[in-house]
Amino acid sequence: MDILTLHPRGSFSLLESRRFLEGFAPAGREATLATGPMRLAFPVEGDWRTAGVALTQSAEGAVRAELTGPPPPGLAGQLARAISVDVDGTGFADVLSRDPVLRAVAARHPGLRPIGFSSPYEAACWAVIAQRLRIVQAAGIAARIRQEHGARPVVAGKELAAFPAPGVLRRVAADLPLPEVKQMRLRAIADAALEGRLDGGRLRAMTADEAVAEVRELPGIGPFSAELVVVRGAGHPDRFPLSEGRLHASMVELYDLPDAEPATLTSVAQRWAPFRSWAALLVRCDREARTGEIARGRRAG
Repeated sequence: MDILTLHPRGSFSLLESRRFLEGFAPAGREATLATGPMRLAFPVEGDWRTAGVALTQSAEGAVRAELTGPPPPGLAGQLARAISVDVDGTGFADVLSRDPVLRAVAARHPGLRPIGFSSPYEAACWAVIAQRLRIVQAAGIAARIRQEHGARPVVAGKELAAFPAPGVLRRVAADLPLPEVKQMRLRAIADAALEGRLDGGRLRAMTADEAVAEVRELPGIGPFSAELVVVRGAGHPDRFPLSEGRLHASMVELYDLPDAEPATLTSVAQRWAPFRSWAALLVRCDREARTGEIARGRRAG
């Protein structure tokens, strides 16, 4: 059995990540906090073989990844980006020290970092699937696509259905339970992934603005979806989401702001640099914990 060991720098809690992921409808995870490791299955960028990974965290903080087979090239980097441990997070303590509001939010979710999609490819597919649907509807369709077309590695004794690799998705697009326009958009996303245009390392090598502009060239990907792909797919740590209305409403409430104008919001978010994505996720997660918006199945976006 192959083992990878990741060493997060700064505060990181696999338990908080798991708690968030298992409440994140697009991920299609069951609530299994009481039983065993955190299990993931996903296509690995490049050769697109599906990897199964069982994650545990030691008392010292190291993350141990037990693999279902030999690691495809690029797996370690993609996994680290997916759970946001590729970034030196020691400086996030400085952000919290100068923002008492965010510090109080972070105290309710200690060690939580952004997690959600295994790759920009999978994030972009979710964005297309979810358009004009309630989140629970979209999550059901994504789960059906995984079950019918994804690989099924056995991870720590449990079979997981992964999202199909782009070559598979392109081949079966016409059979998906989606309108023809979404089938066409998913084919285009699959092509972009196969060509390397959605590679997580490539997008991370760009500035956040450059990466968002690049992703917006894909058909059906608007401002909100592009930010989702860059932040929750490529794991960019320092993008303040300009299109997340519920995040902005939460900031107005938490910081007692006079309005939700972009200049007002970006002024507050500047305090969070260079971890604006991390801070924004904490604020959104805190709102969800209080309101249950996603659990009630509001529309995506």
